[in-house]
Amino acid sequence: MHTVSLSDTPSALRLTIGFFGRTNSGKSSLINAISGQEVSLVSPVSGTTTDPVSKPIEIYPLGPCILLDTAGVGDKTELGGLRMSRTLAVMDKTDVAVLVLTKAEDYAEEKNLLEELNKRKIPVVTVLNQVDLLEDTESALEAVQAILGVRPLAVSATEKTGLATFREQLVKSAPASLENETVVGHLVKENMRVLLVMPQDIQAPKGRLIMPQVQVIRDLLDHGAIPTCVTADKLSEALQDGTPDLIITDSQVFPQVYEQKPAKSLLTSFSVLLARYKGDIDAYLAGVKTVWNLKPSDRVLIAEACSHQPQDGDIGRVKIPNLIHKKIHPDIKVEVVGGQDFPTDLTPYALVIHCGGCMFNRRQVLSRVMRAVEQKVPITNYGIFLAEMAGILDKVTI
Repeated sequence: MHTVSLSDTPSALRLTIGFFGRTNSGKSSLINAISGQEVSLVSPVSGTTTDPVSKPIEIYPLGPCILLDTAGVGDKTELGGLRMSRTLAVMDKTDVAVLVLTKAEDYAEEKNLLEELNKRKIPVVTVLNQVDLLEDTESALEAVQAILGVRPLAVSATEKTGLATFREQLVKSAPASLENETVVGHLVKENMRVLLVMPQDIQAPKGRLIMPQVQVIRDLLDHGAIPTCVTADKLSEALQDGTPDLIITDSQVFPQVYEQKPAKSLLTSFSVLLARYKGDIDAYLAGVKTVWNLKPSDRVLIAEACSHQPQDGDIGRVKIPNLIHKKIHPDIKVEVVGGQDFPTDLTPYALVIHCGGCMFNRRQVLSRVMRAVEQKVPITNYGIFLAEMAGILDKVTI
């Protein structure tokens, strides 16, 4: 479970821009030119970039963005295959793609990339880089358009030409759905009193808060709400000071908070809020109902967005498996994956239970949901699952 210091509080939603193309097409040089910094290693040696490299920057008027430099495609070696798989994985988190080309005899690799990006409905800005080396730029642009069906922008990362037009196209291509999205905006109004129940256990080391708590607190402040934070053992004392309009709790203590909450107070959890904010709430609600149909021979996949060292009482590796074995059947096999290790083939599993995804952007969470839906594998979320297990899902404000 990811933790942050208070100074790490995210100030806004970050747009993720992925750069794709062949080896030595100048992706790294273009990123360096856009960011004004030496972010990615630039070399004439083919395949210099082997793992995705990220750089946070501000692009006006988009605000905070993440630039992702991917390994180039077109290398037919075994290592090239690994680079390709990592490049495709980057698409899962890409909000806007930049397809970087140079003059070539054919554009088969780029065509495959473009088809994959279009399949995932990712906006694409196509650029022809290194135009400073061309004798006839117009002919090169027309050649690309004839093959790919799109006319690329002419840029030179080395000479820093065409960058202003490139930035303008990035702004135009940014998904409108990223704007004005909030974690709690659908529930709170100005001056609303919100009580946050935040157990500070071993998974939240001293001096730090877990990311969902930080995100929710910041969003409540942005909406003019009046948040109060307590640990679970101080809930009764906090309720003596008045009835909150809304209680947001850690999903692990759903039952005890529900037992104490005033009838007039709405109840939800950090994980449930993230389920709506970053995932597909309807898919999660449908998926959780299938838990009661699990058979002893079934396999359940628990997916964590971040990689962390498991602690005693870990929610994904201990508590959720224990609930499945206790309430459904002890022979059900539960498997856990973390970070980027999410299977391409989900069909061996009868159910996927995903964490809130606080360390992922929405595109990455939804790509996993889409994969499950396409393969007809039910998927749900930690908070939704825990509320269902506690028998209070119908009492939780979604």
